[in-house]
Amino acid sequence: MAVRRVVPNIQSQATQESRDFYGLLGFEEVMNHGWIMTLASSSVPAAQISVMTRDETAPVTPDMSVEVDDVDAAHAVMRESGAEIVYPLQDEEWGVRRFFVRDPNGRVVNVLGHR
Repeated sequence: MAVRRVVPNIQSQATQESRDFYGLLGFEEVMNHGWIMTLASSSVPAAQISVMTRDETAPVTPDMSVEVDDVDAAHAVMRESGAEIVYPLQDEEWGVRRFFVRDPNGRVVNVLGHR
């Protein structure tokens, strides 16, 4: 299993203001589902920040997202370790397979893979 990217998730209602602010640092909007907007660096596209009003389908808003090349293997490793799965492994309608797990600091991590 390999990590493809790590994205901090900022929970905020100030999406336009966030887009403008991070735009000053060179970030551009690359995805917007209304409830989540992802900004990426034009020079290093894997450098990203997401701003979320809430998570559309999960009961909590994750603090960060980690994209892996094999989300099922990541889920199995986390389950076997005894880590708390906060949101079960499932396919989402926007093209990702994901689950949420709580880290030792209490932070919720969205672990995902694109289908």
